[in-house]
Amino acid sequence: MNATYSPQDAAEQAREAFRKGAEQFEKLSLDTTVPESVRALAEKTVTQTREAYEKGKDALEEAVDALERSFDAAGQGATAFNRKLIDIAQRNLNSGFDLAKSLAGAKNLAEIVELQSAFLRHQFDVFANQASEIRALTTKIAADTSEPIKAQVTRSLDTIRKSS
Repeated sequence: MNATYSPQDAAEQAREAFRKGAEQFEKLSLDTTVPESVRALAEKTVTQTREAYEKGKDALEEAVDALERSFDAAGQGATAFNRKLIDIAQRNLNSGFDLAKSLAGAKNLAEIVELQSAFLRHQFDVFANQASEIRALTTKIAADTSEPIKAQVTRSLDTIRKSS
């Protein structure tokens, strides 16, 4: 070590080194201003992104609403279908009980055979009518369930066509 070296000298050398470094840094400093065209493009991009987000958000909310309406219709349809099946089962049971009552009052085997034959002929017609009732109900349930989604898709396509 040098005997003439003092803390004040060290501090002065450090200050001088700092000053030189600061001067060199200032000479190297970059122009960090963002050109107006870049800012304008960024603002336009943000605006367009926000508009796309809003449209997408609205479309998603409408789609969720349509699905909820569709699920509600499906639930109501399932209830109606179950009620229809119970009604048909009750009618068939009542018809069976009516046959049993008629058979119990039959006077001979020929009358029993005639009652059963007439019952079976009648039941074929009844089953055909019941199948038509079920087919009509399931068609209505399918239409009611799909209608909210179909309407939403139509509205979405119309919106897309208008914005194009």
